[in-house]
Amino acid sequence: MQRILLFVWVFLTFISCRPEPKETASNDIASFEIETADWAKKVAINSKAQALIENWTEFKGLEASFDALFTVVNREDLSLVIEDLIEKQKVLEASAYPQEFDKPQIKGRQKMFKTFILKVKGDLYYRLDVQPAVKEMISAYNAFRNQFNIMVNNTLDTKLILEQ
Repeated sequence: MQRILLFVWVFLTFISCRPEPKETASNDIASFEIETADWAKKVAINSKAQALIENWTEFKGLEASFDALFTVVNREDLSLVIEDLIEKQKVLEASAYPQEFDKPQIKGRQKMFKTFILKVKGDLYYRLDVQPAVKEMISAYNAFRNQFNIMVNNTLDTKLILEQ
């Protein structure tokens, strides 16, 4: 009986002392790279709206940060761009809007854009696939920019509607 226990003990010792297989990085390097080719491009702002935005430095800063989004190569670059977008969005939110754009429609689109920026940040933090969230964020940004065009092209006088 003692021999059996001795053999079992020696066997367990050898099994427990054998080196564990080294863990190789199961994530390919390609999974850390960001593919920007299928992302939508920015919506153009028409000349009327562009003239009104021309002196809005906070919006220009947000645009510059957003343009950097299309130059990212990997998750770390994207993380830096997202952090910068969050800061620029906070500055824009606290800034004085031009009178024509100080409307709930513009601020609502900006809040949606902020929501999707934070969604991308969460996906980066939890190491999830960021492609769908980035596409949604770009779509929200395009809707934000397009709202400028809508506000400028809207010729309906609300005073006429409210008087009757």
